[in-house]
Amino acid sequence: MKFSLWTKYGARNSTPVFEAFRRSLVMNGYKYEYNCPDADVDVIWSVLWKGRMAPNKDIFNNGKPTIVIEVGSIHRGITWRVGFNGIGRRNVFFPQGNDQSRANALNLRLAPWRTDGEYILICCQNPNSLLWKGMPTPAEWIKDTVNKIREVSDRHIIIRQHPRAPFRCILPPSDNISYEKPVKIPGSYDDYDMSFKKIHATVNCCSGPGPESIINGVPAFVGVDSLAWHVGNHSLKNIENPYRPCRQQWLNDYAHTEFTTNEIAQGAPLHKLLKLLDK
Repeated sequence: MKFSLWTKYGARNSTPVFEAFRRSLVMNGYKYEYNCPDADVDVIWSVLWKGRMAPNKDIFNNGKPTIVIEVGSIHRGITWRVGFNGIGRRNVFFPQGNDQSRANALNLRLAPWRTDGEYILICCQNPNSLLWKGMPTPAEWIKDTVNKIREVSDRHIIIRQHPRAPFRCILPPSDNISYEKPVKIPGSYDDYDMSFKKIHATVNCCSGPGPESIINGVPAFVGVDSLAWHVGNHSLKNIENPYRPCRQQWLNDYAHTEFTTNEIAQGAPLHKLLKLLDK
C-alpha cells in the first residue's frame, strides 16, 4: 500500500505534521511519495476547500481512501486531528472507556456546569469546509437558529463570526442581538480569543466551539458530526433547560482524538486508521 502526502496543498504550519506522518509510514514499512496521483491512499491537509487548500477537494473526491490531517481543538498548534475520509465525529477514531491519564497529561480539566449564564452564543462555521456540506447558507442557518431560539427564549443572543468567514450583519443588531468578531491572539499562528463568560448555552454545528463549550461548563447545542454530540444538546426547544450530563468519561475519550507530532511520528494515529482502511 502506497501513500501520497499532498504537501503542496497544505497550510503553512503543516510541514512538521506531514513530516511526522511520513516518519510513521517509514517506521511501519509503508511506501510513500509526495503529491502523487496514483497512490493507494491520499493524505491531505484539512477539508477547507479554499485558498491554497482548494485543490484538496478534487483529491478528496477521487474515490480513494483519504486521510485528513487538521488543526486540533484541544491545544491548537500542538495537538492535531487525524481522520479517515473526513474529520467529523464519524471520521475520527474516538475510543471508548479510557481512564483519565491522557486527559490529565493534556491538562484537560472540566469546569463545573454553569447554571447562572445570561447569554446565548451562536458560533458560526466556515461554509467552505466539508463539515458544512448539506447545510444552508450561513445567513439562512443563523436566521433559522435565531427563530427557533425565539420560540422558547428571549435571552440576548451573541452571534460570533468564524475568523475566516466574516459576513455583514444578517439580522440588525438590537437590544437582544449583538455580533462578536474573533480577535487573533498575538504571537499565535492562527489562534483566536474565545470566552464563555456569562454564556448560558452555545449553539454550534460541528466545529471546535462545541467541545470547548462543554469543557468550560457551558451546555452546547450541536449537530450530529460534532465531537461533543454525546454530551451535547440536540434540540433548541430545550435551550432554557439544557442537558448537563456527566462529562468525565467523554473527556477521557476525547483526549484520544488528537495527537502531538511526536505521537504521530510514532504511529499512534496510523495504527488506528489502518483498522479503518482494512474494512
